[in-house]
Amino acid sequence: MLTKEQIAQRIARELKDGMYVNLGIGIPTLVANYIPSGIEVVLQSENGLLGMGPFPSEGEEDADLINAGKQTITTLPGSSIFDSAASFGMIRAQKVDLTVLGAMEVSESGDIANWKIPGKMVKGMGGAMDLVASAKNIIVAMQHCSKDGKSKLLKNCSLPLTGIRCVTKIVSDLAVLDVTPQGFVLLERAPEVSLEYIQSVTEGKLIINREIPEIKF
Repeated sequence: MLTKEQIAQRIARELKDGMYVNLGIGIPTLVANYIPSGIEVVLQSENGLLGMGPFPSEGEEDADLINAGKQTITTLPGSSIFDSAASFGMIRAQKVDLTVLGAMEVSESGDIANWKIPGKMVKGMGGAMDLVASAKNIIVAMQHCSKDGKSKLLKNCSLPLTGIRCVTKIVSDLAVLDVTPQGFVLLERAPEVSLEYIQSVTEGKLIINREIPEIKF
């Protein structure tokens, strides 16, 4: 199975030169550490920052520079800082080319649930609903199964939805999948993970229409 860092590294390969990219809380924030050489992307944080760099080295943290997940970050030359109203104006105006989010569940039709578990206290949905409603392209970074081994790639989400038919791709600890109107299309699999195992832990419709390569690092 892929580590959180490997999931982030694989997602970073989806970045294209010139993109404006929003990284959600959790695994997505790690993508900032794996931007491919030779391309320039601008990372956006909904708390009011354009131009995030990788995480700071130990001892070089600045408590005044944080992302939406309250992690300390670095800035790059040309970065800018502004209020969250301006940030959400950018998001709602569809200026963000790619959004990377974590998820608790994704349905085979691309619905995402990532903000609330009934009966548990949450601080709020954050910017997730604005992002999924406005983003042109949404990649989900997630664990394929829950801690008790149940699939999180479902026919229909059981948790409250964040967005409907909005997810375009999933990178889990087991596989890379496109989300299409027909279901989950398997593109790549984690090293030494069998197709049979991926099928057994994917509740939603899984489409395998070609030979599936292992993810290379």
